[in-house]
Amino acid sequence: MKNILILASGTIAKHFIAWISTHRVAQNRYYVTYHKADTLPTKIGADVTLIESDPTSFSKLNAIMEETRFSNLFIVLDDVDEAKYVLKNLAHIKSKTRIILVNQWDSFEIETDLKHLNIINTNELIASHLYDRLPNVPLVAQNIGLKEGEIMEVYVPFGSTYAYRHVGSIVQRRWKIAAMYREGAQILPTNATMIRPDDTLLIVGKPMVLDGVYKTINRRLGLFPEPFGKDIYLILDLRYDAKQALLYLKESIYLTQKLEGKSLFVRILHPQNFALIEELRRYESATVTVTLCYKNEEAKKQIEQDIFEHNIGLVMNSIPTFEAEDLKETLYDLKKVVFLFGDKLLYNIKKTVVLIGENEKMESISSLAFDISEALGLKLSLCDFDPEGDFSSKRMVLEHYETLADIFNTDITLEQKISNPIRELSKMEDVLQIAPFEKRLNTDNLRKLISNKMQDFLLTTHRHPKLLVPFEIV
Repeated sequence: MKNILILASGTIAKHFIAWISTHRVAQNRYYVTYHKADTLPTKIGADVTLIESDPTSFSKLNAIMEETRFSNLFIVLDDVDEAKYVLKNLAHIKSKTRIILVNQWDSFEIETDLKHLNIINTNELIASHLYDRLPNVPLVAQNIGLKEGEIMEVYVPFGSTYAYRHVGSIVQRRWKIAAMYREGAQILPTNATMIRPDDTLLIVGKPMVLDGVYKTINRRLGLFPEPFGKDIYLILDLRYDAKQALLYLKESIYLTQKLEGKSLFVRILHPQNFALIEELRRYESATVTVTLCYKNEEAKKQIEQDIFEHNIGLVMNSIPTFEAEDLKETLYDLKKVVFLFGDKLLYNIKKTVVLIGENEKMESISSLAFDISEALGLKLSLCDFDPEGDFSSKRMVLEHYETLADIFNTDITLEQKISNPIRELSKMEDVLQIAPFEKRLNTDNLRKLISNKMQDFLLTTHRHPKLLVPFEIV
């Protein structure tokens, strides 16, 4: 649920409140401050809370923002002096809330250094719409190419499933991110380019496909494992998983139920133990399907087909199965999130853990770390364990996670310690480790002896379950 604060007065504010009252968004809750009775429309929506207060008062505005955590703040005031006072107050409050100001005055000059301020100029907006309706003026993306709408411009809102993801981690089939626009500049993206809130994407593809992409981009976080896919896929290779197969299935069903609205597809490889298979099949239901692969040489092809056919976003398997017959490489190429079972059971997990590493990698996994933590009701812990004690170099990562914490309306804990990260992680109990899914995950035991990099130990430690998030190094 996102809480939105609206500082309202005047005709535009009245129409805005009427609009949100009649066009309900289930995930939004609105708080409207007003000090003029004629600001309010006749009908007020059930998801609108009215606060009679003067927005120019620092103490009153500060109290409102301390009582509730807001993801967005709209300044829709008809008095220019009131708007200026509000901006001064917000500069002192130092909130990270995203601010949208409606500028109704030609002579209005912005004198603030607020980083999250977006300005909508009403006069320019109306003029732009009038210009689009002039004769001999082509409408962008409608009168070019095939003239079928195969080019679309999409704004990336805060909380989008695409925010804070690298372009290379997004599977683009029958469509493509052709360009990005950020702070008035055009970017021609590479696989390593990160998409950020407030970016505008220029996407190209089949119109029906683009409609689906548009909906996905505007879909808020909290729908894990989207946007990597919708449902869950369990791979059981009975050469390695026979003893734990039933337990792995129960853990997978538990996760499927926690996420809600998801289905679980189970693919059994090397089906040698038919008594076990019959026991596994007893767990089939409307949301759980168990299938076998008898042709071992076609296992890789079958897995790829399953993932595409069922729109799989999360693949669950044991570490031995993950490392067998190039499955690791296949799942990396398909850009899927991977869950690796550990000795500790998923039912008993108390918190998720992210070990701070390189900035780009930490950003690439951040939104999903919050998403899975929220879905499972787990605390998220950000751990900065550095043998050299170089904590200052990680400040950008911390600010990034703090910003997402505001968006998610949640809290994170930070642990900083001068120590070896591998040793500290081994001491932890009942944690789910979230880490980047890199193309090279080392399994060389000799390399472990001289390394303190987490990726060199991910597949050689079975204590904690792990969630690997696709990350592309270019």
